[in-house]
Amino acid sequence: MSTFSGLNTALSALRYNRVAMDVASGNIANVGTEGYTRRTIQGVAVGAPDQPAMWSRYSGAGDGVQVAGIDRMADMLLDIRARREHGNQSYLDIRQSVLERVESGIGEPGGSGVAAAIADFRTAWHDLANNPGSDAARSAVLGRAATLADAIKIQARNIESEAGDQRIRVLADVSEVNTVASDLAATNKSIAVANLNGTDAGVLLDKRDQLAMRLSELTGASATLRPDGGFDVAVNGVPLVVGGTAGTMQVASGITGAGASDGSPITFSITDGSGTTTLGAGMLGEIGGVTDLLTTTLPAYTAGLDAIAQQLADETNAQHQAGYDVNGNPGQPFFSYTPGSAASSIGVALSTPSELAASGIPGGVLDASNATALASSTGVEASYQRLINSFGTEVASVTRLAANQLVLTSQVDGSREQLSGVNLDEETVSMLAAQHAYEAASRVMTTLDSVLDTLINRTGVTR
Repeated sequence: MSTFSGLNTALSALRYNRVAMDVASGNIANVGTEGYTRRTIQGVAVGAPDQPAMWSRYSGAGDGVQVAGIDRMADMLLDIRARREHGNQSYLDIRQSVLERVESGIGEPGGSGVAAAIADFRTAWHDLANNPGSDAARSAVLGRAATLADAIKIQARNIESEAGDQRIRVLADVSEVNTVASDLAATNKSIAVANLNGTDAGVLLDKRDQLAMRLSELTGASATLRPDGGFDVAVNGVPLVVGGTAGTMQVASGITGAGASDGSPITFSITDGSGTTTLGAGMLGEIGGVTDLLTTTLPAYTAGLDAIAQQLADETNAQHQAGYDVNGNPGQPFFSYTPGSAASSIGVALSTPSELAASGIPGGVLDASNATALASSTGVEASYQRLINSFGTEVASVTRLAANQLVLTSQVDGSREQLSGVNLDEETVSMLAAQHAYEAASRVMTTLDSVLDTLINRTGVTR
């Protein structure tokens, strides 16, 4: 064993603890960096040679320490679950936000909603029944009817506006998916090169995880670890990113390039080097949530509102045509609408108060029996209440599911943060420990220097 081996041992300790302080310093510097994963240094003791010598025997007591590697404190299983839970969370969050916004626009219960407008419409007929000869009462009926028609059309317009906004969101999300997928493919290439060169790929791996998480939030995509350290990503089982190659996602049908509806169901496809593959139903993430809204939820409410508007018009028209106006003429249709889009087209068909058929007796008699019948509640009130209750139940259900999912997502994020997040107190302790070890190694080197000085310069000196 060399006389100078102690110096090399102390030197290895100095080098190792300097790296340990650098790692702790890097963790502290990135405590607020989004997506940063805490690093730890791994040391290994340097001992006897792996290959024994033929004519000699190792007699050392350890040759110091060396850096075995710098590890990212990440758990692959936790990361997989986090991507899955975030995909579910994004799906529910987008549904909740849109449905709550639509519910606010409906305005029920309230003084400006359709239910209040129907009640005012009935009240106006009741007032006319009490005073069938009043022009003011007749004008009030037409005014309340116009308000009711406007309230229904406003609801229909709000739903259509929301659907248009969400179609634009889908196009924007698909564009973002393609951008993120392209970035992930480029990151996969860089990771493979870094691993081949033996350089630290920690920053690239952090970026890889962030990009994969964003794809999961957008589409509910699943990521698979590659042997070279990159991620392969698939959406509903269809490959989107394979190594350094990214496919292109597009809206196959249902939405035009300008964001309008083409009348077909909304579908998506992915195009890569092997061709174009249509994605199946059941996508999660933001795109999945918006697709379900545009395909099922919003059209169902629009159809229900159309049925309400048509029922209101048909019932009112039938009763109105059973009466007579002030001139003794049979009543005309009260409301007009376009079949298939009654809610967005309903309007008052009469133009003058004298056309109101308040009388149930022909000949211009000031009778109010037909006005009394029109003032009575019909099935439209109950139908509208069922529609609102059903929609409110769905909003409450989505809100509850989103809150429950948030608990799961927070638990997973908390577990990941405990493992991967930077704790300033812990890093400070690690840095101080490395500092003291560095000082101890320095003292060892000073001591060995003194010993060697005595051995070399003072051996054999008598004075």
